[in-house]
Parts: sequence; C-alpha cells; structure tokens
Amino acid sequence: MRLTPEQAAIIREAAAEAFGSDARVWLFGSRVDDAKRGGDIDLLVQTTQTQPDALASASIAMLARLYRALGEQKIDVVLDAPVHGATRAIVTTAKTTGVLL
Repeated sequence: MRLTPEQAAIIREAAAEAFGSDARVWLFGSRVDDAKRGGDIDLLVQTTQTQPDALASASIAMLARLYRALGEQKIDVVLDAPVHGATRAIVTTAKTTGVLL
C-alpha cells in the first residue's frame, strides 16, 4: 500500500468526521500496488447514511479535509450507501482488491 500510516489515519479520521464513526474506508486502485508509482487516491467509503443531500455534503466535507491535510491531489471517493440499492461492480471490486484502512 502506497500510503504512509499517517496518511491512512488522516483518511480514516476524515471519513469518520464526515460520515460518522461507523464509516469504513477502503483504499483501492493503483495505490494498493507497491510496485507502481504515482496514481490518484481511490477510496471507497461505506456508510449507513441514507439521505442524498447528507451524502453529498459529507463527501464534499471529507474531500475538503483531505485536500487541506494531504495537499491538493487527485482523490476519488466512491460511496457505498443504502440509498444506492444493489451493490455496484465498483464497490465489489474495491472491497475485494482494496485495503481496509
């Protein structure tokens, strides 16, 4: 995994602050592979929040905190929330190939 322990902690804290303490976060994509270089930070956030407006606000708040703490870089956040209904392929992929932070 190509995140420092400090970066992983910042991401966990940002997700908990934005989505609640029960939020879970996976890192997936190229940053999981230690042999690769560069790449954006792809995150899956699992939350129990059900209101679309609250989800949008929480996503923006999390990204803002991450940009302040990690510097402006490409960060993608995918949400896994009850409002999305059936599990999407990207969620399954992130959970099976990613790293739970």
